[in-house]
Amino acid sequence: MVSQLEKHATSLNSNVARSSPVVVSEEAEALSHSETTMKLTPSFELFQLLEEFEGGKAPPSMSGNALRTPIQNGKDTLAGFDLSEYLQNPKLIEALPDPFKMVEKELQPFSDSIKELVSTDQPILSMAAKHFFEKRHGKRFRPTIVQLVAKAVAAATPDTGVPSGNVQWSGASTLAEPVTPENHQGSDVWRRQAQLGQIVEMIHVASLIHDDVLDEADTRRGGEAVHKLYSNKVAVLAGDYLLARASVLLARLENTAVVQIMATALESLVAGEIMQLKSPPETLLEMETYLRKSYYKTASLICYACRSTALLGGHVYDSAAATACEEFGFHLGLAYQIQDDILDFTAAASVLGKPALADMDLGLSTAPILYAAQETPSLRALVMRRFKKKGDKQAALEALYKSVTAMDKARALARFHAQVSFDFTFGT
Repeated sequence: MVSQLEKHATSLNSNVARSSPVVVSEEAEALSHSETTMKLTPSFELFQLLEEFEGGKAPPSMSGNALRTPIQNGKDTLAGFDLSEYLQNPKLIEALPDPFKMVEKELQPFSDSIKELVSTDQPILSMAAKHFFEKRHGKRFRPTIVQLVAKAVAAATPDTGVPSGNVQWSGASTLAEPVTPENHQGSDVWRRQAQLGQIVEMIHVASLIHDDVLDEADTRRGGEAVHKLYSNKVAVLAGDYLLARASVLLARLENTAVVQIMATALESLVAGEIMQLKSPPETLLEMETYLRKSYYKTASLICYACRSTALLGGHVYDSAAATACEEFGFHLGLAYQIQDDILDFTAAASVLGKPALADMDLGLSTAPILYAAQETPSLRALVMRRFKKKGDKQAALEALYKSVTAMDKARALARFHAQVSFDFTFGT
């Protein structure tokens, strides 16, 4: 995995070498691998980042994407689904089932018990750790996705005929009986998949607490950030404690492949933060750099959780079902982040739950600004110096709002990833 992560890839649109966000050397990482450990490849090397007209291309077939299964007409009710039609007609969207309500009752016991799972004998640490699970629990987007994917893979028949000696064809949990839509809910498989949803939420919340300390943010989810309520020290310890608890619960799933995959998700979160802080100025103008960072910081946790859900359901790592799960999570995670970045410019702080224009305050350029910079050359120098000079942010905003294409291009990029997430099925 790390050998892939540590490559200095060439930009699709320039010859500028990209610095690696990984903090472990290739030699050091090689020492931890053996013939029986999986070599994971980052999802952005398995699946497509950009549309063809922007320089994107489908990655070559390799372990992790070799069994991608396109939807076949007549075999899937979503065949031919066009997301644009729904975006243009709100009534079509209103007619769709609410994904949160589809699993609301199933998630409720696990949502209630997560507060107890992070309790500790230290009162201040316990209050800080439980803050986002009690008063500011948010939409529980990630546990909902895990539960929905669990339902989907329960309807897919696990692959058989595992190639001898192929480690990538390992990883499936051993099941007492095959999982079906009829026996899934209430089963041991269902319980472990729901527990994975809890673990993913713990990791996500820990990353929010740590990010707020690094970014010196005042608010989160419409209330005060944990470090503002307590202190930086308490916030850092609370985040560390959540990661420790998540690690213990992850081990209790008793699937070493899932442990490795989700540990890689943790590594990706750190890699994304380093990439955000240390990317060379020239790379800050590249859309691919922005998308890779978005993968590390947001999409990686979602897509690795989706593939892990398939493994817990009895599907091997390289199966069509597990691959479809990761690809779905990859594109959904990127669409989610791009749309969040658009809202940073178009929505009020009360809607976002955090200050508007927060990314620019941190010197970060997201899709809308990058597209505006393609149209307005004078904006590029501001992006490369991270808006550090007086008047830079105002000038960038003016360029963005004067642009007739930048915001539309950003929305189109989000739609591309959202659409692709529908274009592959679980092989049913």
